[in-house]
Amino acid sequence: MKQYLDLIQHVLDKGEKKEDRTGTGTISVFGCQKKYDLRDGFPLLTTKKVLFSAVVRELLWFLKGSTNINDDLVQHTPIWNAWADDKGELGPVYGYQWRKWEKFSLDESKGTYQKQYVDQILNAIKMIKTNPDSRRIIVSAWNVADIDRMALPPCHMMFQFYVVNGRLDCQLYQRSADLALGVPFNIASYALLMIMIAQECDLTPGIFTHTLGDAHIYLNHIEGLKTQLARTPKSLPEVRVAKKKTLDVQFEDIEVINYQYDPFIKFPIAV
Repeated sequence: MKQYLDLIQHVLDKGEKKEDRTGTGTISVFGCQKKYDLRDGFPLLTTKKVLFSAVVRELLWFLKGSTNINDDLVQHTPIWNAWADDKGELGPVYGYQWRKWEKFSLDESKGTYQKQYVDQILNAIKMIKTNPDSRRIIVSAWNVADIDRMALPPCHMMFQFYVVNGRLDCQLYQRSADLALGVPFNIASYALLMIMIAQECDLTPGIFTHTLGDAHIYLNHIEGLKTQLARTPKSLPEVRVAKKKTLDVQFEDIEVINYQYDPFIKFPIAV
């Protein structure tokens, strides 16, 4: 994970002070990109412990299309708690847009519009299988019409798949990137999604390209990140997923192997 540590050092060296929505304050760089080749190992940070079980639960929650923190899958991922309402609801966030993007079609017999849904995940998988050279294998969470209904607008907002020589690559555009807390989760989550979809489509998971808009470090995260930079990265682990269709994968079907890591570093969440 040298790429991640290089990104942290770059923002510490070149970042400019910037105010933010939370009032915490950041140092920030706009427009960064890093690549992680899954054939070299699973990109799970080793210079601090990342709770991989929480990564898995959150991704499966997204793939289920759920938007409530009381769903069984996210009982152990409390990072969403700060944004939920008193019923645990977050509005039409990631999973809803991935699986149930709303559209309205005219029913000519009745002269009325009927609400229907687009399942972007199933559509992407179908295109990978049937039209792998397409440049339209895209999933978007940034639904402009729904932003005001969301507890938190999507940070990792759009991703695109690319198939070449039996390999599945993915590029994510992330508009807002909390480098200490969020980004290690995001990298692992999309790498896991790549493995799941590649396996279903009989492809090799390849290169994850992570493109960042506002790449920022909160001022109260600086010391913790300096501790990480003083540590030496360890060998990357391996992740195995049961041979199932992506949407059939359960928590117990995913296993991380040989994950070696340095001690956990606690970073406060900026809400």
